Amino acid sequence: MDPPEAACSSLELRAAAARELLLAALEDLSQEQLKRFRHKLRDAPQDGRSIPWGRLERADAVDLATQLTHFYGPEPALDVARKTLKRADVRDVAARLKEQRLQRLGPSSSALLSVSEYRKKYREHVLRQHAKVKERNARSVKINKRFTKLLIAPESAALEREALGPAAEPEPERARRSDTHTFNRLFGRDEDGQRPLTVVLQGPAGIGKTMAAKKILYDWAAGKLYHGQVDFAFFMPCRELLERPGTCSLADLILAQCPDRGAPVRQMLAVSERLLFILDGADELPGLDEAAPCTDPFEAAGGARVLGGLLSKVLLPQARLLVTTRTAAPGRLQGRLCSPQCAEVRGFSDKDKKKYFYKFFQDEWRAERAYRFVKENETLFSLCFVPFVCWIVCTVLRQQLELGQDLSRTSKTTTSVYLLFIASLLSSAPAAAGPRIQGELRKLCRLAREGVLAHRAQFTEKDLERLQLHGSKVQMLFLIKKELPGVLQAEVTYQFTDHSFQEFFAALSYLLEDEGAPGAPAVRVGELLRGDPELRCHLALTTRFLFGLLSLERMRDIEHHFGCVVSERVKQDVLKWVQDQGQGCPRVAPKGAKESDALQDSEESEEQEEEDGEEEEANFPLELLYCLYETQETAFVRHALRGLPELALERWRFSRMDMTVLSYCVRCCPAGQALRLVSCTLPPVQKKKKKSLMKRLQSSLSSSSDPPATTKKPQASSLRPLCEAMTDKQCGLTSLTLSRCRLPDSVCHDLSTALREAPALTELCLLHNGLSQGGLRVLSQGLVWPRCRVQTLRLLQPDLQEGVQYLASVLQHSPSLTTLDLSGCQLSGPMVTHLCAVLQHPGCRLQTLSLTCVELSEQSLGELQAVRTARPGLTITHAALDNHPEPPKEFDMAF
Repeated sequence: MDPPEAACSSLELRAAAARELLLAALEDLSQEQLKRFRHKLRDAPQDGRSIPWGRLERADAVDLATQLTHFYGPEPALDVARKTLKRADVRDVAARLKEQRLQRLGPSSSALLSVSEYRKKYREHVLRQHAKVKERNARSVKINKRFTKLLIAPESAALEREALGPAAEPEPERARRSDTHTFNRLFGRDEDGQRPLTVVLQGPAGIGKTMAAKKILYDWAAGKLYHGQVDFAFFMPCRELLERPGTCSLADLILAQCPDRGAPVRQMLAVSERLLFILDGADELPGLDEAAPCTDPFEAAGGARVLGGLLSKVLLPQARLLVTTRTAAPGRLQGRLCSPQCAEVRGFSDKDKKKYFYKFFQDEWRAERAYRFVKENETLFSLCFVPFVCWIVCTVLRQQLELGQDLSRTSKTTTSVYLLFIASLLSSAPAAAGPRIQGELRKLCRLAREGVLAHRAQFTEKDLERLQLHGSKVQMLFLIKKELPGVLQAEVTYQFTDHSFQEFFAALSYLLEDEGAPGAPAVRVGELLRGDPELRCHLALTTRFLFGLLSLERMRDIEHHFGCVVSERVKQDVLKWVQDQGQGCPRVAPKGAKESDALQDSEESEEQEEEDGEEEEANFPLELLYCLYETQETAFVRHALRGLPELALERWRFSRMDMTVLSYCVRCCPAGQALRLVSCTLPPVQKKKKKSLMKRLQSSLSSSSDPPATTKKPQASSLRPLCEAMTDKQCGLTSLTLSRCRLPDSVCHDLSTALREAPALTELCLLHNGLSQGGLRVLSQGLVWPRCRVQTLRLLQPDLQEGVQYLASVLQHSPSLTTLDLSGCQLSGPMVTHLCAVLQHPGCRLQTLSLTCVELSEQSLGELQAVRTARPGLTITHAALDNHPEPPKEFDMAF
């Protein structure tokens, strides 16, 4: 029998024995004694609660035993009965019950405590159990020392940004540092006075979600969180529970976290609105159809059913849930969550990164040197917003500093940092042990791959023995041992020190050629890339690592450190998979009237698409771009992107790292590439630190003697990295569409600069962005620049009349503009008159003007018809224009 099944069976046997003892004791009472027992039971409530008198008044011995067992639980009911018998002066029966209990069940683990008394005992137990956490090197440290505050942004931050308008740049999405106040706000009341019962903490792998969840549990036990709202909080590691063999009830899981078996579980569950369950790693849960959710907290069921019942609120609907999940997974969870409130864990702020470095090194000179090096490496510095990556970077840099090595060896992608970390561990082993450790690492990679594909993170001793890893060096380095309590003996399992290590080694396994099976890895890579789309989120990080390992430099490192030849066919197979992603997805760039219709259809279907949960799939290209970014190999990325002629991202809230990845891929894109951003939120601009009062005074005094500055340098926008990428000589981006992205003027400055130098950009579409008059003016300066290559401009701006003079300037002076699409714009009569005059200007090279879906007066139609007559080479598209009569000869004189 499996340990959990045996544990459940043992509990059932003890409960049955307790019920027998209770009934036998009550049946020994006379009617008078039974009457006194009922009255004393009513007058001595437990935890302020007692069995209603209506259920006790006429109850016989059998009824009383049933009520006591149901209300208090089998074993606690024995203690209640014994104490009540003593108060009813039936001491002989009470003594006999105590003796029989000792014989049948053994000594009581603790005297019966009320819920209020047990709450104190449980808090003390949680404080002891969670006071320390294990570092990745298996060293235990105090949680208050280990925990570094992260940025957490509530779901409402995006709505607040929209309310501020396009020109306003708030603090980073109003993200708050994860202190006690922020944690308390997670379950705070909304504007309607309602508290959420489910809060989702989402973020990428290694961002610190689990550590934040454990800190919340610890702070609750310390009395700092949810005071007067939560009596008991339980930490539920989803991955471990899903892999746990056999069945177990929610009550059993609660009891397993208590300091003893005498916990008043039934009383706890009876007041479920005062319970908090922390479900860590809910993205590991299977799909909705795989297991019907559990509805009874005392029903023995599999982990998926119990967790599914909690998530869907069919089990303890009033209990509070704190759910952690990876960023890509909430779309999969939405169908089973009940009115969740989401918050995003954004990792370290720049200030917290510096604090982490100084806390890690504990040597000011080394900390300053390491931090300065990472700060100067912009990409590596941005990666350090993930605490686990920050830890790996610090570990690698510490070893390099100790050995006097050049810090520039540290690379700038997550994959290269992980590989360098593993190489640093290998380098500490004796040279004679190298071949043996290399062989063990290849076997460890196979174990990791088996686990990732089977959705397993726990491994048994048999798994390690099968691969000859038990007691090996790599087991000590990368696997941690866990002992789960069983009935007869502890159950021993192993897991990677961090799940991201398992995903890294799984990716690495595809590049390590098995002995006697040349070419096999290239075949197996399809398991990862062409597997079930439902697992795409689960395999996302493994796929990223695989791409990162494919660069020539990384492949050379693998061959050096692992002593094997990497098959080039793996890289070709991956490249073919990327190009296959573009099949059936031709470029859908707007064309004339079709664009207006497409926009209208898009608006009508946008809400429905969100309801259908297609947002994750629609933005799969961004995950693919992350994979390509990991390679840091321009030729490979350019070749891969040829299979994706258009990159379309919709309704995506960009982080600074997202923009870095997109910009890199745009810099590498081949000729003919198109980029379309629709309803996307740009990342907030990092505000410069305010100078101290003394520096401001010194600056004002020095500037008073200097000549006045000519012009103030415009502030960099969050789109600047993308704009700079567009100007790269190798960039082949041909078309750029920004639709409903609420562009502030700072973006217009950077975009205008890019238009002057972009070597391939011939089409620019700006649709529904609420551009200001100043923004239009700045853009026009870029469009009329002599080296600007834009031939097609599509502009959908409701209040275009404010910037018509800038548009006229573009038409008169642009060196390359031949197509202007104003479909869907509102053009007044004077605007059309002015536009017609410009169209006949000698410097105007326009060949096509599209006015589809533009409401025009008879006079405006006549003026446009006159322009067509005067310029036969100019095509003007409008539904009513073809049927409009030719204007009289003298009509031309109006211009």
